[in-house]
Amino acid sequence: MIITGMDHFQSVCKRKMVDWYNKSDNPYKGLNDVQPVDLSNVFVVWSCKTLQNYKCLVSTTVSGDGIYAEYTYNGDKQELYEDVYKKLTNTCHTEE
Repeated sequence: MIITGMDHFQSVCKRKMVDWYNKSDNPYKGLNDVQPVDLSNVFVVWSCKTLQNYKCLVSTTVSGDGIYAEYTYNGDKQELYEDVYKKLTNTCHTEE
């Protein structure tokens, strides 16, 4: 895989998220009425490029799913790594 720029990288990441989300072995499928998603349901939270490497965090517009993915492109090896996470808690701390 060869990434040609930030727009290309973000597009690849969004497509990979759609692919992961719609896979039949998605462990969250069937929970909270998870429905298939398309590119219109995926957005970039943050991305950057440092030297030949890229990183991108993406999530979905599906209410309450708490899923986001981190994509890292290793430009030296031309490999894309995917880590998918689910929010477990959301706690407000007002003191140390």
